[in-house]
Amino acid sequence: MVIGLIGLNLGAKWVVDGAIDIASLFGLSQSLIGLTIVATGTSLTELANSAVADYKRNAVIAVCNIAGSNIFNILFILDIRAIIRQLPFSVASNIDIDVIILASLLLFITIFTGRK
Repeated sequence: MVIGLIGLNLGAKWVVDGAIDIASLFGLSQSLIGLTIVATGTSLTELANSAVADYKRNAVIAVCNIAGSNIFNILFILDIRAIIRQLPFSVASNIDIDVIILASLLLFITIFTGRK
């Protein structure tokens, strides 16, 4: 498990550093890099697990895998980051927060009103 955690840490660092280097070559901003390339790369495991669950006709696991990952990231990872160093907040983030709230509401509604 320790070797796996070390490998995960090194792999994540390589992905982030590589994405920043490649995107910088094309002149992309670091915000765009974080919102697209790195976010997609870190979500690939959830996507793979959800795809396998959907293939096996187990939609509950597919949806709960994605929702659980997002809840964990918001309630644990973000809190640990805030404890280590104060998080800056800008008014421009309000649009991002509104989109997250809307997406969460749509997911919640879909879970309880969708087909069984």
